Amino acid sequence: MGWLLLVSLAWAFSFGLIKTNLTGIDSNFVSFARMAFALLVFLPFVKFKRISPRLGWKLALAGMVEFGIMYIAYIAAFRYLKAYEVALFTVFTPIYVALIDDAIEKKFNALYLVTAALAVVGTWVVKSGQPLSSSIWLGFLLVQVSNLAFAFGQVFYRKVMAGTTGLRDQDVFGVLYLGAAAITALATLLFVPVKNIQVTPPQFWTLVYLGVFASGICFFLWNLGARKVNTGALAIFNDLKVPLSILVSLVVFGEQTNLVKLLIGCSIVILSLILNELLAKRKTRLGN
Repeated sequence: MGWLLLVSLAWAFSFGLIKTNLTGIDSNFVSFARMAFALLVFLPFVKFKRISPRLGWKLALAGMVEFGIMYIAYIAAFRYLKAYEVALFTVFTPIYVALIDDAIEKKFNALYLVTAALAVVGTWVVKSGQPLSSSIWLGFLLVQVSNLAFAFGQVFYRKVMAGTTGLRDQDVFGVLYLGAAAITALATLLFVPVKNIQVTPPQFWTLVYLGVFASGICFFLWNLGARKVNTGALAIFNDLKVPLSILVSLVVFGEQTNLVKLLIGCSIVILSLILNELLAKRKTRLGN
C-alpha cells in the first residue's frame, strides 16, 4: 500500500506540470515522449528469453491500453479542460476498476463498489459547485476514455502476472512500455506534422521528468503495489491523487480552491480506504 501512496503523491504534481509547462505541444507527441523515456529506463531489465510470445503479446496489449491509449486521451483532454477539471473527472476510475475486475471474474462484489463510490463522493466534494469550462463534455469524454483504459490495464496486468511463475515485475515491465511507445508513436506519425514539433529546454526537461519518473518509475511502482492489495484498495488509491493534486496546485502552482471542501473531500477518501481495509479483513476472517 505504501507504493500506491508514494505514487499518488508524485502524480499529484503531473496535472499542473502538463498544463503549465507543456501547453502548445501536440498531445500525441507528449504521450509518445513520455512512453519513450519510460521505455529507455526499463528496456535493459527485460528478460526477453524467458518471456513466451503469448505472454509478450499480452503484456504489450496491457501497456498499449493502460499507458498508450490512456495517455493519448488524457493529455488531449488538457486542450479543453483546466488542470483541476482533468483531475476531478478521474474520480470515476475506481468504479471502472471494480466493475472490470468483477466482469473478468464473472462476479459482483458490492463491497468494492460501496467503498469506491464513497471515494468518488469525497473527490467530488472537493470541487463541487465551481464553474466548469465551455468545452466540458468533449474533455469529459476524453478523460473517461483515459479512465477506462487505465482501469482495464491495471486489472488485466494483475491477471496476466498472476498466471506466470519465475518472472518479476521488473523482468517484464519494459514490454508494457514497448507496447505503449508503439501505439503513441503511431498516433504521432499519423496526426502530428514533424516540422511543427518544437520543444523548449524547460519543456524537454519536463518531458524527461514525466517520462522517466512519473510514467516510468511510478507506473512500475503502481502496478507492483496493485498486485499486493485487494481490488477495493486499488480503486480507492486511484482517486486519492485527485485531492492531492488540488493540494499541490494550491501550494506549488498558486491556484485557488475551497479549503473547507478540500479537507472534507480528503477526509471522505481516507475514510473510504480505512473502511475498505476493515471490511476486506473481516471478510477474509469469515471466509477462513
